[in-house]
Amino acid sequence: MSKKSKYHFLRIPIVSIAIGILFFACENKLDTIRKVTYDPKAPNEVIKDFKMFYTDSGFAKIEIYAAIAETYAKPEAVTKFKDGIKVNFFTDEGVISSVLTAKYGEYNMSKMLVFVKDSVRLLNLNSKQQLETEQLFWNQKDSSIYTKSNAIVRSPKGVFYGEGLKTRQDFSTYEFIKPYGNMQMGN
Repeated sequence: MSKKSKYHFLRIPIVSIAIGILFFACENKLDTIRKVTYDPKAPNEVIKDFKMFYTDSGFAKIEIYAAIAETYAKPEAVTKFKDGIKVNFFTDEGVISSVLTAKYGEYNMSKMLVFVKDSVRLLNLNSKQQLETEQLFWNQKDSSIYTKSNAIVRSPKGVFYGEGLKTRQDFSTYEFIKPYGNMQMGN
């Protein structure tokens, strides 16, 4: 047997073994991938430039904007708006009646409850009155908005202060729970 033919027989098994090792070495086990990539605290869904409309009988009722929306399925279905939120509330005629803004918000889908905090503003476009507070809740079930925090209402009629406030989502009327301070009345 010549030297050339001796190496030829060795080359085929070595190449076959190398291909087999590469084939089986590249196989990833799903459990191993999950251990490396799974984070139980990570959101199930992330949406950039989030925009959602709620309609009734074809008419816009509520419009929600957020730069980033992160949805979590557990322990409860919650969407977090970490980079700001803006909500437009519409009249029955389809005109924006009030606008709610904040730097942070959470929407609990099962409770139909929105919580916002940090530089919260609720503006009634018709009456030009604005609510300023650090946190508030919006209950979608009954269209109520409330806060237990200190609140300021600015309007053409004056500036009003209180601890806690209840209103409707159109912010047409409101009630302070504990009004305080000097009331600055306009003309």
